Amino acid sequence: MEEGNHSEVTKFFLLGLTDCPELQVPLFGVFLLIYGITLLGNGGMILLITIDPRLHTPMYFFLRNLSFCDLCISSIISPQMLLNFLAERKSISYTACAVQMCLSIVFGDAECLLLAVMAYDRYVAICNPLLYTVTMSRQLCKQLVVGVYAVGLLDSMLNTCFTFWLSFCSSNIINHFFCDVPPLLALSCSDTRINEIVMFVLMCSITVISFVTVLLSYVYITSTILQIRSAEGRHKAFSTCTFHLTAVVLFYGTLLFMYLRPASSYSMDTDKVASVFYMLVIPMLNPLIYSLRNMEVKDALRKAMNKLLTNF
Repeated sequence: MEEGNHSEVTKFFLLGLTDCPELQVPLFGVFLLIYGITLLGNGGMILLITIDPRLHTPMYFFLRNLSFCDLCISSIISPQMLLNFLAERKSISYTACAVQMCLSIVFGDAECLLLAVMAYDRYVAICNPLLYTVTMSRQLCKQLVVGVYAVGLLDSMLNTCFTFWLSFCSSNIINHFFCDVPPLLALSCSDTRINEIVMFVLMCSITVISFVTVLLSYVYITSTILQIRSAEGRHKAFSTCTFHLTAVVLFYGTLLFMYLRPASSYSMDTDKVASVFYMLVIPMLNPLIYSLRNMEVKDALRKAMNKLLTNF
């Protein structure tokens, strides 16, 4: 490709997870199953929380938005990925690549921030139970969710605009299975130092603020639970946030692995595996975690299934 402005690029080619032909069909089957479970689990969670009045509480309001983010993230990545497993030329248009990057950042950031908001919700519920309904009012919950999406959109627009303002003149082959910022910066023949600074500052700000919020919330939660005299009371208090804590460990554990490992150990193949877990596996696991470890969700699901069978 001749050196010139980025507008000369009309499409990119995604290398995907592997270039081994024998693995394409088996991987297609595996990720189709993952995507199907993700759609069923998160779609079911959203529907269940919407139709059951007992789940119209701040915690489940945030959980419904988390499921929406998981559904969107998986739907942004999976269809193109599945298509490329079976296609000879794994191409994506310039515009589709920009849209995929923009939306994946929006909902990725929103998920990160929602986990922090949910940690704060658990902190208020356990540490200030008498003020819970007043503190976590419907208006505040809506404002928090709007703020979460607004921050995600701002980060997304800045990263996407800065990335696609660059010139791509040496290659249009992306060594990844979706359009992400780092592999695109590696393709550019422009000076990417400003882009790297912007990406680092925004990523660190969102991740650090979210992680610190979660950490402080659980420090106070643990301190409060340990002050409860009865073992039954401690177990009951802790059980209300174990499913959220499990999701937090999975999500932030993956982030810490991706961004805090030594530069000497970095490889694109490792980054791809981490991205698969972060973008596709965690969205599949979240509804399973929240449903299998939550009696309220189990009861709501049982009630919905009984009502459905009765109508038949």
